[in-house]
Amino acid sequence: MTTTPAELGFRMPAEWHPHERTWMAFPTENPTFDSPEHLDAGRRAWAAVANTIVRYEPVALVVNTGETGTARGYVSPEVEIVERPLDDAWMRDIGPTFLIDGNGAVAATDWIFNGWGAQSWARWDKDQHVAEHITELTGVRRFASRLINEGGGIHVDGEGTVLVTDTVQLGEGRNSDWTREQVEAELNAFLGTTKVIWVPRGLTRDYDEFGTRGHIDIVASFVRPGTVVAHVQPDPAHPDHEVCREIVDLLRASTDARGRTLEVIELPAPTVLLDEDGEPVDYSYINHYVANGAVVLCAFNDPRDDEAKAILEKAYPGRTVELVDATEIFANGGGIHCITQQQPRA
Repeated sequence: MTTTPAELGFRMPAEWHPHERTWMAFPTENPTFDSPEHLDAGRRAWAAVANTIVRYEPVALVVNTGETGTARGYVSPEVEIVERPLDDAWMRDIGPTFLIDGNGAVAATDWIFNGWGAQSWARWDKDQHVAEHITELTGVRRFASRLINEGGGIHVDGEGTVLVTDTVQLGEGRNSDWTREQVEAELNAFLGTTKVIWVPRGLTRDYDEFGTRGHIDIVASFVRPGTVVAHVQPDPAHPDHEVCREIVDLLRASTDARGRTLEVIELPAPTVLLDEDGEPVDYSYINHYVANGAVVLCAFNDPRDDEAKAILEKAYPGRTVELVDATEIFANGGGIHCITQQQPRA
């Protein structure tokens, strides 16, 4: 019988655990970026995130075969570049989930990636191998899970608790033939967790044609053990107004792996409600990234940007909160957390 990471003492640490480096992927030509202008805008947005993070910790950027020269024109000289075949650029979802043990070892879980539930527009022939490429590059032990999952579908506190959504973990195209108990057992075995908190769904826009069908990392995230920040939509005209109220109520009634009742910090959505096509946006400050000494926070040129910055400065004392424009990233289907993946320090 295969030994699991948890049986060997491995666990996924919280994002605020010290990092060895951040992994990202560089946008390449694909259906997400459907014109040269669109691709250039995406590359500039991704590069702005990499160039911010590299001021605080090393960044390794995976670029598609033959595109090192192109990528170098966008990113800081301090950003390390490695070439591997790529379909898209969402490193949170295609990269490995790194683990640590109590003896100074690092390992990684490689989930099955199938284009966010085998969606018709997605390509994943190359991206399904990215996690394995990165484990080879880092020299860490790789544990292959049977669960179809993405890094944006989980958020841990580092002390045994993981947040997930029903519509990702049990949704059509992913693990619809699994029971809830089977999903929990696999998550616990490959994350080193002992308590799974289920949120019914994600934000409304995340269920459109190009959405992830409910990733947790734009809905709620741990900021310290026992405390989560949760997305709230103050405007009743937006469909997420009621969705968020129900999620906040559920989280406030939840306990973590150590029996603590969760403290919930509400993080209001930006004031903008609709995109240029008149569709409800899922702009979210939850989708931030915690780096060494910094929090890289999505900005939307919105009056609430500074409010979110102040809330997260209080939630992450001692870290500099860096606002980086994420409008272009969200236009392509995600945010800053979605394009980054931390490698913890042993």
